[in-house]
Amino acid sequence: MPTVASADGTTIAYERSGSGPALVLVDGAMCYRAAGPLRPLAALLQDTFTVYTYDRRGRGESSDTLPYAVAREVEDLQALIAQAGGEAYVYGISSGAALALTTAAAGPGITKLALYEPPFMAEVEDGPQIEQYTERLNELLGAGRDGDAVALFMTHVGMPAQAIAGIRAQPAWAMLEAIAPTLAYDDAVLAGGGVPRDLASTIGVPALVLAGGASPLGLQHAAKATSDALPTAEHRTLDGQTHDVAPDALAPVLAEFFGT
Repeated sequence: MPTVASADGTTIAYERSGSGPALVLVDGAMCYRAAGPLRPLAALLQDTFTVYTYDRRGRGESSDTLPYAVAREVEDLQALIAQAGGEAYVYGISSGAALALTTAAAGPGITKLALYEPPFMAEVEDGPQIEQYTERLNELLGAGRDGDAVALFMTHVGMPAQAIAGIRAQPAWAMLEAIAPTLAYDDAVLAGGGVPRDLASTIGVPALVLAGGASPLGLQHAAKATSDALPTAEHRTLDGQTHDVAPDALAPVLAEFFGT
């Protein structure tokens, strides 16, 4: 397993596959290489690109260094881009899309940017609701109630209580509890839930913002708002797709965008 050291010494574990221009894939909340959608996506892209997937700090086989700051996660992604040769295309999904956007605004290295449904829900929801989630999440994590923090997150994204109870009874719940502290990281990356228009306005590289046609309207509106904030972005909707976008529906779209 290859690793790269971030600026603060955190060890970031990653995988590399394929050949061609470098493409880094950035996971969203509660996901990492061994538990998420990006390994299957990488397998579909590796014939065209050198694909990098990695465990964001505090997840999987990557280490962590406290205190957390969004700038440290930006440095993690920058370290991986440096490892890839100093320039890379970057695709991010959900909170990973927000992190990719923030990194693109932080300096050179990302040459094309693709985002899938960055959940800037303050574009369509009341700010107090988002603030209440942040406050309660931090309370639960501070009290060591990691399982309850995971359940809170699932409720926050719209999962029914019965489904949460069923998942909580499964052995895999322990893996979710293990990375529960990173939910606060994702929340910090989203910075209050609105599109960071000041940052987005500085990004001049070609960009593509995607949404699923079967996703909640709030996520679709957030994606459109993100696209509108990026000076060079194209917005597309993938018919029939949800927030859990199918790799075989996504891969051809990314290959076309990054390959042109």
